[in-house]
Amino acid sequence: MKLRNILTGCALAITAMTASTEEIVILHTNDTHSALDPDDKNLGGVLRRKVLIDSIREARPGQVLLVDCGDAVQGTLYFTLYKGEVERKMMNALGYDVAILGNHEFDNGLDVLANELSQLDADLITTNYDLRDTPLDSLFTPYTIKTIGDCKIGFLAINLDPKGMIADSNAGNVKYTDGIKAANAMAWYLRNIEHADKVVALTHVGYDTQNPPTPSDLELASSTEGIDIIIGGHSHTVINPSKPKPTWRVPNAVGDTVLVVQTGSRGRYLGEVIIDTDSPSADYRLISVDKRLDNRIDSEAAAILYPYRQGVDSLKTMKIGRLAQEFPAGSQILLNWVADAMHEMGSRLTDRHIDLAIVNKGGIRRGLPAGHITKEMIMTMLPFDNKLVVMQLAGRDLLASIDVMKGRGGDGISGGLDISSIDPDKTYTVVTIDYLAQGGDYMEPLTSGEIMTRSEKRLDETMIDYIEGQHNRKITYRDNRPRM
Repeated sequence: MKLRNILTGCALAITAMTASTEEIVILHTNDTHSALDPDDKNLGGVLRRKVLIDSIREARPGQVLLVDCGDAVQGTLYFTLYKGEVERKMMNALGYDVAILGNHEFDNGLDVLANELSQLDADLITTNYDLRDTPLDSLFTPYTIKTIGDCKIGFLAINLDPKGMIADSNAGNVKYTDGIKAANAMAWYLRNIEHADKVVALTHVGYDTQNPPTPSDLELASSTEGIDIIIGGHSHTVINPSKPKPTWRVPNAVGDTVLVVQTGSRGRYLGEVIIDTDSPSADYRLISVDKRLDNRIDSEAAAILYPYRQGVDSLKTMKIGRLAQEFPAGSQILLNWVADAMHEMGSRLTDRHIDLAIVNKGGIRRGLPAGHITKEMIMTMLPFDNKLVVMQLAGRDLLASIDVMKGRGGDGISGGLDISSIDPDKTYTVVTIDYLAQGGDYMEPLTSGEIMTRSEKRLDETMIDYIEGQHNRKITYRDNRPRM
């Protein structure tokens, strides 16, 4: 029998109608990105998530597993200031059973990552990463099995290819192996050697994204056999069973149905997969994590978060400027404004004329409201340890870089140069971030350039300097450039 949310007034109680002992529940999260507090729309929050998880466990004692599909870190000041410590403590408080790597787990390098993961209570698995000769080797296994009642559930994990997504200096000696081959081999092993009744693939490759040679969840489902459920991450896809798209039931290589699920990002939803051990099928739903849960916040978990929240909140009061208009998250006007600021700040690093500045949309993690801008907003908007670089680049490589950006819907590009007039045989002076200059986010053409100079400051610090340089004048920005 399915679990139901029962709302009475403003209070939320989660109870179970005579739950069948033949059902197993897998609760799952992905891409929570250090969003430990509710967002600007008052959704999410790790303390609310704990209320939901505890309620479901109470209703179904001994029948619940909790898993995470990567990118639990990076995106708020909790990670910027505390390097993953608070996220790890909260995951332990919530009682995760299994966890896998995302690409942002690597953002502070392997040594810092290994230190945090060594203190995480969950089983850590990766099926298609070879971690030999890395600090992570002793922490991970290629699979894990959880037994509930008479049912054995085998978990495998498929991760994306680090090349082009994770900086080489952060990935170290991590070696990628083909995701589809690894999944097929491990699914067979779990079925035939470990005699698992159900096989679940936890992934951080994206629902339907094109990240060659990494297969997406849809490709993984259609090209394998023996996997019952794929619980994914990376693409921030909200798969809602009440809507026809994206589809969540996919035929595999032999025509069997695979459940493919994902919760979006930033902890706004908790996913719930319900397995009927007597049936080959499974059911699924999304549970909203919202303010109706606040009256049941766990005091012990809140006490863990409190001292870290004080450090974050102190930066929310530091006003550095004012905006005359909103810059919505993901909007072209936000991307181009940041690129224009990079152009101006990059010109201070060199005597050369700057032709163009470019920034990837994935490097900008939030929008900005009209009104006062705080230091916390900029540090959250630009959370990565990126620095400006000024480079010389052949026109042909600049054009190839622009093609990469066009292929994903466009990134941020400064004014000052008509990209349709770029001469393949001419050399251009370009400002970008070191991550892209090293080929990150699949910007391989930029690696052909020659870096002339670089900033000593992080990009968020550079942006704060730029905004403070407006001397509290209300920033007005008009951008009529067409999209790429």
